[in-house]
Amino acid sequence: MVSPVALVRTLFVALCAAVLAFAPAHAQQGLTVTTTVSWTWEEVGDADDDGAVFDDEAALLDDDALAEDVDMAATRRYAPSATLATLGRAKAHYGPFAVIDAATVRMAGDVTSATPRQFAAMLAAFPGLKRLEMVDCPGSLDEHANLILARAIRRAGMETVVPRGGSVRSGAVELWLAGTTRRAAADAEFGVHSWADDSGREANDYAPSDPVHAEYLGYYREMGMDDAKARAFYALTNSTPFDEVRYLTRDDMARFVALN
Repeated sequence: MVSPVALVRTLFVALCAAVLAFAPAHAQQGLTVTTTVSWTWEEVGDADDDGAVFDDEAALLDDDALAEDVDMAATRRYAPSATLATLGRAKAHYGPFAVIDAATVRMAGDVTSATPRQFAAMLAAFPGLKRLEMVDCPGSLDEHANLILARAIRRAGMETVVPRGGSVRSGAVELWLAGTTRRAAADAEFGVHSWADDSGREANDYAPSDPVHAEYLGYYREMGMDDAKARAFYALTNSTPFDEVRYLTRDDMARFVALN
C-alpha cells in the first residue's frame, strides 16, 4: 500500500513535470539565470600582429582569484526595497535620476535613448551635483546612449558610488567605471555579461581581430585601465553569455580599477 506521504510526493513531482512540459520554451529559458561560469584565458588566444584584442597578459587576473559565484547565490539580488524607497523623497526626478540634495543624485532604472538628455537637463538645473549613487541599475536599452551618458558623467567630474545594498548590472557597470573617483560598499554587486548586436551575435561570435571590439577596449582605457586590464576585463565580461549574468564583488572590481 502506498503511504499518504509517498502519494503526495508523487503527485507533486508529476505536477511539476506537467507545468514544465507545457511551458513555452522561451519561458523555461527565462527561468534560469546561471551565475557560475568556468573560463580560461587560453580559450581566448594570444594577440597576433593582425590586431587581435586578447593576449597572455590577461592571465595576470586569473579566474581563481575572483569571487565564487556559488557563495553569492545565497545573498541578495538587486537593491532591497528599503534602499529604493529613499528615491521617493527626492527634490526632483529626471528619468532614472532622483536628486537628493545639492550634491547627490541617486539612480535606479535602465538607460534609454532619452537618458543622456535627462542627465544634461538635471545638471543644468542642479549644477552642484558631484555624487552619483547607483542604487539599482539594470543596464541599458540603448548602448550608444549608455556610452554617451558615461562620458558625460566623466566630463562632469562626478564620483560614482554603489551604496550599501546597491546593484549595477550590464551597461550600468560602464557607468560606474566613468566616475572620476569610484566607491562601492562591501556588499555591492556588479553583474556582467557579453554584449549582443541587433542580429543576436555576441562578442565571441566575432573574430578577436574584428574592429567591433575596439570601442569597448578603447572605453575601458579611457576610463583608466591599462591595456592588459582593459583586455582582461573585456574577456571576463564576454565569458558569460548575453542572457546570463556573472556577479562580481567590490574586491573583484578593484583588481581592474582603483577604488576610493
